[in-house]
Amino acid sequence: MDAGDALLLARAQFGLNIAFHILFPTLSIALAWFLLYFRVKYARSNDPGWLATYRLWVKIFALTFAMGVVSGITMSFQFGTNWPGYMLKVGNIAGPLLGYEVLTAFFLEATFLGVMLFGMERVSTRVHLFSSLMVAVGTTLSAFWILALSSWMQTPQGHVMDGGALIAGDWVAVIFNPSFPYRFTHMMLASGLSAAFLVAGLSAWRLLKAQRDTGALRTLRAGALVAAILAPLQVFVGDLHGLNTLEHQPAKIAAIEALWQTGKGAPLVLFAIPDDDKRRNDYAIEVPRLASLILKHDPDAELKGLDAFAPDHPPVAPVFFAFRVMVGVGVLMLALAWAGGWILRKRAPRGLLWCFAGMTFSGWVATLAGWLVTEIGRQPWLVTGILRTADAVGRVPDAALGASFAGYLLVYSVMLVSYVVVLTYMAREGAKP
Repeated sequence: MDAGDALLLARAQFGLNIAFHILFPTLSIALAWFLLYFRVKYARSNDPGWLATYRLWVKIFALTFAMGVVSGITMSFQFGTNWPGYMLKVGNIAGPLLGYEVLTAFFLEATFLGVMLFGMERVSTRVHLFSSLMVAVGTTLSAFWILALSSWMQTPQGHVMDGGALIAGDWVAVIFNPSFPYRFTHMMLASGLSAAFLVAGLSAWRLLKAQRDTGALRTLRAGALVAAILAPLQVFVGDLHGLNTLEHQPAKIAAIEALWQTGKGAPLVLFAIPDDDKRRNDYAIEVPRLASLILKHDPDAELKGLDAFAPDHPPVAPVFFAFRVMVGVGVLMLALAWAGGWILRKRAPRGLLWCFAGMTFSGWVATLAGWLVTEIGRQPWLVTGILRTADAVGRVPDAALGASFAGYLLVYSVMLVSYVVVLTYMAREGAKP
């Protein structure tokens, strides 16, 4: 077996699994808070319309939550099969963090989810509201622990070496590592935007069929309003996250900017086709000195290029393009949320409804692009400066990896298409009183 083939297949398989899995927590984390809002509105107004809205969206949440749980369990097995070197080296840190997520978040969600889904007619309003709140808190706690581990892999600290393995010397330092506050906030806002556009988009689908559905109009306005608030916050937090990345992972920033050589007054490359072999940008469109101005707040400041990190720097092209996809979708979200929020105060024209409907799953695109920037931008390290990706891969035969990858791809494609079809069908049918 060729080691390079095994590494490529193992990375492709895990990348497929985590990419599929992340789609659903991205929605369910913030969607749980939307559900709580709908439930509170019904409790305060006793309006049957809010009850119908809540019942529709609790079904969507339950389906999304179930998809996330199933895909997460499948993904976790690969730590032992495809990446044994990871668990041997850093399992004493990764294991407890994943365990904390199960003990504090998953158990909390599992305990109150049944009450939220099936107990509305069996428990008091206060108990049901509390259960809805606990589910929302649980989804957020789950993100907290997973992102603590992910951030530690990007910017590790608080660990000590014990023989050939790492253990936690300071759990507070491990959890609250340098990139965690930025990554956690960035992801929570991304989840909020993804859920907001899902709510607005599916509501728009309904209004395209039944323009007088007042419940769908209310949820459309709610989604647009949340998106209008969160989008500029995401721009601000994203800038802070970028500055933090420049400080702790400058090679990733160099790849994002396709900056091959260290120099002063670095240009901002709006578009190019990076050539990793020739170490240059073809067909580049640049704004002189703007990268230095944005990243160092000085147009003449020096930025480290990829030459300063050779050969341990990430591949440039995928990071470069993924970042621009993420930013591009974010700009579209911001523009539509602000314009739509303004127009929806008085009317809901069909053209605007089609725009929101077309952006229903735009949060997925931005999230996946951001994830590619984060994970590919860390290469060749699995844990930055500690464990190389190539040193953690297992010895599963490449034929088995290829077969399982094809199987995952087929099953996940069917599941994803089915999920989207079911959601759009439920949306077009609308909330039933």
